[in-house]
Amino acid sequence: MRKSFFSICLLISLTLTSCSTILNNLPGVYSLEIQQGNIITQTMVDQIRPGMSKRQVLYIMGSPMLDNFFHKNRWDFLYSAHPDGSDKIQQQVSLFFENDQIVGIQGDFRPSSTPVAKVSNESTVEIPKRDLDKTLWEKITGLLGISNLEASTTSTTSTKQKSPDNKFWF
Repeated sequence: MRKSFFSICLLISLTLTSCSTILNNLPGVYSLEIQQGNIITQTMVDQIRPGMSKRQVLYIMGSPMLDNFFHKNRWDFLYSAHPDGSDKIQQQVSLFFENDQIVGIQGDFRPSSTPVAKVSNESTVEIPKRDLDKTLWEKITGLLGISNLEASTTSTTSTKQKSPDNKFWF
């Protein structure tokens, strides 16, 4: 009885541990790619220069992933991804500040020695001014052929009462 119980427990444990291996490698099974942290690229790190303010670095890199209470002058940017069927990718960059200006960088990326100018892909679109002189009601009555005199007389006979200090009360 004991041998059969032990063998059944062993068989169940082997089956459960192999299920994850079998299910992860089945063809046609979709597994979700999970990305965590800040996306870090070499072009972002190349734009960082000594003496930049925290605000400028925040604009380039985004907000830091880790905010250490004991090291307020250190920002850590972490990125982790596990694409389907490949090894896990991890990238890390730490930026060090003194007097709100960057003084050092440490991690998987190194800034280039030549200045890099970021090319903007944005374009400016000229939008014509809107005609806001007429209200929607005036435009509708103008399309229907109702004169402005009739529209103005109906607005004066409304339920609004004017107070002595020229404020309207409803």
